[in-house]
Amino acid sequence: MEQADILKEFKDAGAILSGHFILSSGLHSPTYLQCARVMMDATRGERLCAELARKVLAHKEFAIDAIVAPAMGGVVVGYEMGRQMKLPTMFCERVDGSFVLRRGFDLEAGSRVLIVEDVVTTGKSSMEAVACVEQYGAKAVAVCSLIDRRAQNDVTLTLPLVSLMKLDIPTYKPEALPDELKSIPGIKPGSRFLNQKAS
Repeated sequence: MEQADILKEFKDAGAILSGHFILSSGLHSPTYLQCARVMMDATRGERLCAELARKVLAHKEFAIDAIVAPAMGGVVVGYEMGRQMKLPTMFCERVDGSFVLRRGFDLEAGSRVLIVEDVVTTGKSSMEAVACVEQYGAKAVAVCSLIDRRAQNDVTLTLPLVSLMKLDIPTYKPEALPDELKSIPGIKPGSRFLNQKAS
């Protein structure tokens, strides 16, 4: 798929939102990617994840044994990637602020894990998932996501990232908002915030 085709899938799904958004990283942005809307259409999700799986599998050096997706954003993408790649798939979820595996999920020591996200903004949640995986003696070898929206100088993510598309979307620290965002109330659209308005 070409970049224009991928972007069209997001636009057709109504998944590119404009306004004033407070991301789970704490950064502010005029654009939010609601990947849940993309994955709401199973056929569209299958199409996009098939392309992402193809890109990941091209990296023979990863030799992946299992997939772990951070809840909530990565769960649906993770399971479709597991189906495409024929790999066991599980998700980690927050307990007392840290990612853990629950629900009977477990990883074998030494297994090689792919972390699957919907969107990577800073890589912070991906690295928290890596820490979770390492608690079981497994090794996270790479991260994949539908969209990579990291800033060019962001070095939070220390693993290789495979994505369908890199988007250059501005983000701002709360103390450095441009005037156009200052005039709009910020909302927290991510699952971590349960759509609460910013205080």
